[in-house]
Amino acid sequence: MQSNTTTKSRTFTAALPSVKFQTAAAIIAVVAAVALPQVFHVAGAALGLGTMIGQTLLPMHLPVLLVGLLAGPFAGLATGALAPIVSFLLTGMPMAPMVPFMVIELASYGLFAGLLRGVRLPAAVPSPLGWLAKLVGAQVAGRIVDALAIAVAVSLLGNTTMTVASVAAAVVTGLPGLVLQWVLVPVVMTAVDRRRD
Repeated sequence: MQSNTTTKSRTFTAALPSVKFQTAAAIIAVVAAVALPQVFHVAGAALGLGTMIGQTLLPMHLPVLLVGLLAGPFAGLATGALAPIVSFLLTGMPMAPMVPFMVIELASYGLFAGLLRGVRLPAAVPSPLGWLAKLVGAQVAGRIVDALAIAVAVSLLGNTTMTVASVAAAVVTGLPGLVLQWVLVPVVMTAVDRRRD
């Protein structure tokens, strides 16, 4: 019985959903990635925690990573690329100099989450641990791409608004958000696995 459940779960992680599902998932994820930071800013201000709580809890990252793991690399890439642009046009955030870097970073998260989604893990690996490993892989790959983009901007384009050191600083600042992702994403994805069984 366990073997059948494992087979179904691994099949789900390997097969891409329909284009219609991917498109719908990307649209919903973009909306969530734009709305969640606003909710966090308002909640932070109301609770006296400041409006920059989004930099700590990384609410825009969560929908991008989830849609990549749920719907695949195309939906993840599209969501990550569109979310910062749509957010900037509607809310003015992130700030204009940050938008290109946010596009690169979030698109990388979504792409790698989608690519890692299909990686088959040994049957002995529990579902939550497997999803956590894929999530961390996407986070690390996204940060590496972000650091490379910043390095190119600094060395070739003379961009002084960002530095590679800012990537490390962002990781430290966003550590509570990373922990939140490490808890929530495996829980959501394991629940999806169970519903597919």
